[in-house]
Amino acid sequence: MRIPYVFLGALFAIVQTANAEVASPPVLAPLKQQAQAAQLSAKFLERYSYKPVPLDDALSAKIMSRFIKSLDPDRVLFLQADIDRFMSDRSEIDDAIEREDLKIPFAIFNVYEQRVVDRMNYARDLLKQDFDFGVQEDYSVLRDKAPWPQSESESNELWRKRAKSDWLRLKLGGKTDAAVRETLDKRYANALERAYKYKSDDVFQSFMDAYTASIDPHTDYFGATASADFDISMKLSLVGIGAVLQERDDYTTVRELVPGGPAQLSGKLSVGDRITGVGQGRDGAIKEVVGTRLDEVVQMIRGKKGSVVRLDILPADAGADGTHRVVSLVRDKINLEKQAASKAVLSVKVGEATRKIGVITLPAFYEDFEARRKGDKDYRSASRDVAKLLGELKQEKVDSVLIDVRNNGGGSLNEAIDLTGLFIGNGPVVQQRGSDGKVAVKGADLPAPVWTGPVGVLINRGSASASEIFAAAIQDYGRGVIVGEPSFGKGTVQTVVNLDQMVRNSKPEFGELKVTIAQFFRVNGGTTQLRGVTPDISLPGFADPTSFGEMSYDNALPWTQVKPANYAPTGNIMTLLPTLQSRHDARVQRDPDFQRVLDDIADLKAQREKGVVSLNEAERRKEATARDDRLKSRAQVSDAEDPGGDDGLQANERSLSADIAIENARKKAKDVLLEEAAAILADEAILQEGASPQ
Repeated sequence: MRIPYVFLGALFAIVQTANAEVASPPVLAPLKQQAQAAQLSAKFLERYSYKPVPLDDALSAKIMSRFIKSLDPDRVLFLQADIDRFMSDRSEIDDAIEREDLKIPFAIFNVYEQRVVDRMNYARDLLKQDFDFGVQEDYSVLRDKAPWPQSESESNELWRKRAKSDWLRLKLGGKTDAAVRETLDKRYANALERAYKYKSDDVFQSFMDAYTASIDPHTDYFGATASADFDISMKLSLVGIGAVLQERDDYTTVRELVPGGPAQLSGKLSVGDRITGVGQGRDGAIKEVVGTRLDEVVQMIRGKKGSVVRLDILPADAGADGTHRVVSLVRDKINLEKQAASKAVLSVKVGEATRKIGVITLPAFYEDFEARRKGDKDYRSASRDVAKLLGELKQEKVDSVLIDVRNNGGGSLNEAIDLTGLFIGNGPVVQQRGSDGKVAVKGADLPAPVWTGPVGVLINRGSASASEIFAAAIQDYGRGVIVGEPSFGKGTVQTVVNLDQMVRNSKPEFGELKVTIAQFFRVNGGTTQLRGVTPDISLPGFADPTSFGEMSYDNALPWTQVKPANYAPTGNIMTLLPTLQSRHDARVQRDPDFQRVLDDIADLKAQREKGVVSLNEAERRKEATARDDRLKSRAQVSDAEDPGGDDGLQANERSLSADIAIENARKKAKDVLLEEAAAILADEAILQEGASPQ
């Protein structure tokens, strides 16, 4: 068994499509090992989960509801009659899993495939006619709680409005009617094509996602592909050719070359090149991959270090009938540096003084468990990388350090503890309570902190789990100021269990479970569960707390507390907070960039609450004009801040160069919240020195 590393019915009738010449999608059926994996998972979850939930009729109904919602979250595909038939079997799933029978979820998925085919063909037919954009009607964009269509005619009306909305967005973006028809026909055709590419593994993964999420929000099932992706995200490395790939018009297209990877070093691949075939070894047959799912092509390209892969390439500047070339590459280890900790230095002027603020951005709490287990002294981890960056920032003589963990969803619990140790040295960091009720205190054991100067942590709603452990410890010790939004609110601990190792399978068949095994608590006795970490100084955020965060889950654990750990606060941040807050308030009041952020957040909130869009062209143009006027009224608005507005296109519908240009513009846009956090850190440095700005 893998050493645990802690982390945070009957077939249904199908309505025939009106396009009789269109082939039905494949009928998918469960594999024997999938049914066995489901039963094994159920036994494990019932026995070892932190809060075991019996697999009974009540849980069966929840699994059914979640599975249906995962397939049709906006309630635009299934009819009410479908739902009624599905739910008639809602109490049978527990018995079916026990007898290794997965016909019910597969039958539902087969109906789903057919509904996609029906709706996409109907949407394509709608494009043959013209829409009247002079009438007053609305389209609801928030349908997750709306009733399912009662009839096919009601579904047709829903899709008429949806297609009309898609058309109007493109028209307002400057597209001609001919271009709109071409774009939408391709969009719906691509969705139609995906319905024919689903495989048994997709159905099983979706079903197991529904099952595990019904236990608790953070229990997961990993099939082979999901397991490999999870391991890559923790190690920040993989073996491949070093190319970021994207599916565009049935082609696997090179979007980016990783510096130092085999693809970039070869000089034989360019951004925009299309991979039309993949061959294994120096002389293995090349298999055509045009129209093949991206994840399948990626698996063909990855492999063992030192092995050869051959790619049939259609160059970026060649037409569909252009000349191909074959490129041979030797696979190598690729380090995912973009997902690793990085640093920058910001200069902040406070009065006549200028302060240097070191900013360390940490996207995840990664750790190469395998390398560490093998005794590799140079194994990769978040805390090790941050320690190196802190050393570099010391050399650059920064006044304060800001750790940016916005949208950092967590990772290794040990890394959260070790990272905290870089700032407190030795002491308790987190308390962990297992299913037996026993509480263990886990602490950092560095002889001395790596950084003793002023520190701050920047969080937002996307900061979860390990990020919250770190931020909470820094706050409880009074070690630094916490700035941003209230965090996600995930206060539970998970471990990954290899099901094949558990039953001693000789080859991988059953996948892995990420199981909630404990709840963590702050050293002050409270928990981040549900409530998250409350910042010392609040910054605005774009996330909707009702739909994103632990509070949005209907089966989240409640907030609770335990006894405080034996720890001694080391900082004086609490005495500085009133002054930091007043300076922050005065600064943002006169900062036009910050005020624009507040305006944008207010607009987004109003749009969310409205929940509908007008399908009247004059009304929509009026709204667009008002937005443009508001942007023009802003002094010196750059293209990075406003890279062109809404063109109505999906990412893969723009040219690759245009899509990359928009992405780069967004990266270059001024990070108003980061700059304000840095200003707060500059104030903190001055106050801790006992000095005042001149």
